[in-house]
Amino acid sequence: MSENKLVITCAITGAMGDRDTPHVPITPREIADSAFEARKAGAAVAHIHVRDPQTGAQSMLFEHYQEVYQRISDHSDIIINLTTGPGARFVPDGKEPMGLDPKSTICLPPRRVEHVLRLKPEICTLDVGSMDFGPHVFVNYRPYIEEMARLVVGAGAKPELEVFDLGHCWVARDLLAKGLVGSDPLFQICLEVPWAARATTLNMMTMREALPADAIWAGFGIAASEFPMVAQAVLLGGHVRVGMEDNLYLSKGVRAASNAELVAKAAQIMRLLGKEPATPDEARQILKLR
Repeated sequence: MSENKLVITCAITGAMGDRDTPHVPITPREIADSAFEARKAGAAVAHIHVRDPQTGAQSMLFEHYQEVYQRISDHSDIIINLTTGPGARFVPDGKEPMGLDPKSTICLPPRRVEHVLRLKPEICTLDVGSMDFGPHVFVNYRPYIEEMARLVVGAGAKPELEVFDLGHCWVARDLLAKGLVGSDPLFQICLEVPWAARATTLNMMTMREALPADAIWAGFGIAASEFPMVAQAVLLGGHVRVGMEDNLYLSKGVRAASNAELVAKAAQIMRLLGKEPATPDEARQILKLR
């Protein structure tokens, strides 16, 4: 495999933004169609969250995951990477120390990974640490992380270890030492997410150095840092991620009309730096998937 080939992941849609935000995919059909377009623009991996088709709110319904998964896998060779992030949101109710506001989504590990166990994607994310996350706390209790790791690896999915801060790299290495996430570890360095590590050259370099020497890794920044971090990851030898989960703008003041536009710009940056986007089959070899 040529060292000039790098993997572009497209994060199709996240948990934020609704019908008032132009061009964000909401329904299973829109999410799948956006993945097809991203594939044509150069993405090898589609990172998938699902939404309530009526409200646009984050969903954990298996039926939504199943429809998106089936639509994509029936018509494209793009690698599917399912999120396991939902189910970790804690918002206090302001009445009791452990009282849960209705916006909380805290649930046990089998519920958080149910769709992975049933659909068996090639990759799924595994968030390895807790942190403040905008208006809520993102809770990833260590025993729960370990249980989720055992479950998804048992289902044949490769965990993509999401590290948002330097300490998360330590947690991930402990999971590796315990043999919970398999060989050839895959990491995603996530920057500029409130209130974790800022998207700076120093932070990406430091977090990369905190990973195992044999780690396969990618990096991204959200909002205005998305494309600078594409260039930074490429220069440091990493793979990249873009998409409407992370950023809605093609440039300052210019909304992206599609995920494909964001992928195409990432591919352009990559080529200017002497690299080429990997195809899905090439990415399977690079990421050492099953």
